[in-house]
Amino acid sequence: MPGELKSSSNGRTMVLTISNPEQRNALGPEIYVAGIEALNAADSNDEVRSVVITGEGSVFCAGGNLQRLMDNRSKPPEYQAQSIQQGLHGWIDAIRTFPKPVIAAVEGPAAGAGFSLALACDLIVAAEDAVFVMAYSNVALSPDGGATWSLARALPRQLASELLLGGEKVGAKRLHELGVVNRVTAPGAALDEALALSQKLNERAPNALSSIKELLEEAQANSFTAHLAAERDHFVKNLHHANGGIGIGAFLSKQKPKY
Repeated sequence: MPGELKSSSNGRTMVLTISNPEQRNALGPEIYVAGIEALNAADSNDEVRSVVITGEGSVFCAGGNLQRLMDNRSKPPEYQAQSIQQGLHGWIDAIRTFPKPVIAAVEGPAAGAGFSLALACDLIVAAEDAVFVMAYSNVALSPDGGATWSLARALPRQLASELLLGGEKVGAKRLHELGVVNRVTAPGAALDEALALSQKLNERAPNALSSIKELLEEAQANSFTAHLAAERDHFVKNLHHANGGIGIGAFLSKQKPKY
């Protein structure tokens, strides 16, 4: 039975649940397509303020389907390249460029592309017994899903090399200490904590959060001077947005703003 990506609502948060229990929530083309479609729908829906991605049951995501990858070895290399570009990378790029906060709620293993998927999110909430592993080198493969890009920016080179070259497992607590995981919860509580975090973000001005996401995404490539100019432009745009008046006015009058 092929996996699916289930979509549900929790207040103003869209919850996307990877559901492929027979294969430990392994990813596949049907999930990538559904993920891109869900984010496109959420982008155009003002009622959706944030997205949480999680896995069904006690596993976040076991990564790619190895049997499917083995089968793809009999096909031209271009087939796998297109599959990655339009599938996994299409979804990863959609998450990175999505203008609203995306939170990963991780229980159990996040392996291979599952780890890449979590890293693509803006925030990670993980159960204390969650395990993250870049399992690619364990099966003679190199990473995809932006794993090397994300870890090279999040960790010292030697530690990123340890995880990527050696396929070493790392726990949620250690990644929290290193600043990769935002919050650690008791087992079974990651989704609830992610939803509580999303509710706090949902109360903030969407245009301001969108600007912050865009600035963070551009920061690595911009020169300092160019980034100052980008910050100036976003600041002015948000000051003159209706929400700027609401936020400042509420602060001055000691009221809670409603955006």
